[in-house]
Amino acid sequence: MRVFLWLLALMAAAIGVAVTARYNPGNVVLFYPPYRMDLSLNFFVVLQVLLFVLLYAVVRAVRATAKMPARVAEYRQRKRERDGNKGLRDALKALFEGRFGHAEKAALRAAELPENAGVAALIGARAAHRMRQNARRDQWLARVADDPAMKTARLMTMTELLVDDHQPEAALAAVRELNASGTRHIHALQWSLKAEQQAKNWPEVLRLVRSLDKHRALHPALSARLRELAYQDLLSDKAHDAESIMRVWSTIPTVDRVKPFVACRASSALNARGLHDEARQVAEEALKANWDERVVRAYRDAAAPAGSAALLAQIEHCEAWLLERPTDAELALTLGSLCLKQKLWGKAQRYLEQALSDATDPAMVREAHLKLAQLHEALQQPEEAASHYRQCALATIL
Repeated sequence: MRVFLWLLALMAAAIGVAVTARYNPGNVVLFYPPYRMDLSLNFFVVLQVLLFVLLYAVVRAVRATAKMPARVAEYRQRKRERDGNKGLRDALKALFEGRFGHAEKAALRAAELPENAGVAALIGARAAHRMRQNARRDQWLARVADDPAMKTARLMTMTELLVDDHQPEAALAAVRELNASGTRHIHALQWSLKAEQQAKNWPEVLRLVRSLDKHRALHPALSARLRELAYQDLLSDKAHDAESIMRVWSTIPTVDRVKPFVACRASSALNARGLHDEARQVAEEALKANWDERVVRAYRDAAAPAGSAALLAQIEHCEAWLLERPTDAELALTLGSLCLKQKLWGKAQRYLEQALSDATDPAMVREAHLKLAQLHEALQQPEEAASHYRQCALATIL
């Protein structure tokens, strides 16, 4: 319909021009002595229109020719941008697909565009790292070393890749540089934690775990396990003397001291350095908060000297606990061992036999038989002692 209207308008215009020209008697005379030219007004108007069209075409051609170099440069720039952006998309896609060789090649194409050079370098570094090409990885990272806008991204990438490559010292150097720039965020703390863990810098691991726990950035199970590993290393270090192990213990928060794993390791460390009173106190506080057989065993190892008031207090504590847990074999064995040390023969035999009847762990069975053998030896009962020794040896073989 629109085309029909346009045709109708053109036809009407043509008819109007034809009618007007027919009844237009005007003339145009051009003098240029000794020449004279007579033209009808209609023909002169047509010539003017044609001249205008010709001049317009010439001007347009000249302007287009003048703009041609800029248009060619603009076209080439657009093509470079298209190719560079396509290379960047291909690099990301290949990296996520695990095709690291393709990702690095695509990153090379993407890096030809200056705007994409920084991101392409990081993609290329990751791809080269996955292929264990550390030299090429470092070359990629060196491309953005002088780019302030890519500093944080470069350092975070370096930290992650160096931790994955088990180079904790270099990773921590990158973290320190990142922190020096005033950039601190959760992801950096997480990678710092992994680097410190690889470097076995356990005090710093504990600090980072506490910091990440405040931000709820660690799973509770992972946080607990990392704390256990840190405390185990700190408390098991044989280089610590009695004073230094107490200093380490004083740095542990109260909420962690009563956890069975920590209390067990701490009691063993204190016992090994002759701090039996402190070891008993640690075990008692932990057992009040969380009952655990490992802590009971450590409490048994921290037995006070025979005939002392401390040993009698231990026996009283164990008897009170046994009323609450009458079938606890570890507790019965502990109480029997303490009574044996105090030379309370009747109680010792009763509790040791109870532990023997309730025990399911072969190690506990062997220890119960050994204590009963020692008891019968002290009571001058060689046959009973020999019988328990044989059963202890049999349990050891089994």
